[in-house]
Amino acid sequence: MFCEKCGSVLVVKEKDGKKFFYCKSCGSTFDITSELKIRSKFGEEERMIEFTESLGEKTTAICPKCGNNEAFFWVQQTRAVDEPPTRFYRCTKCNYTWREYA
Repeated sequence: MFCEKCGSVLVVKEKDGKKFFYCKSCGSTFDITSELKIRSKFGEEERMIEFTESLGEKTTAICPKCGNNEAFFWVQQTRAVDEPPTRFYRCTKCNYTWREYA
């Protein structure tokens, strides 16, 4: 997804239990709905697709908050390129999110 105002890539954020798209460049926010309109650049056809947030693959990891032993995980480069990426975990039971540096 791209920002309608400045064209930058949008990220998913959460506040008060509600998820929304956020633009890091201009600060714009956009509601996430179950359907998104996609317009084709090469025609006037408009198609509807369903948006589902991917939480990543599941792995065995102990949640520091509730002790559950299963979590979703994803990897993101959060430091300099010459350093290893950060692995994020989200508990499948309580949704607590934590990180591990490699």
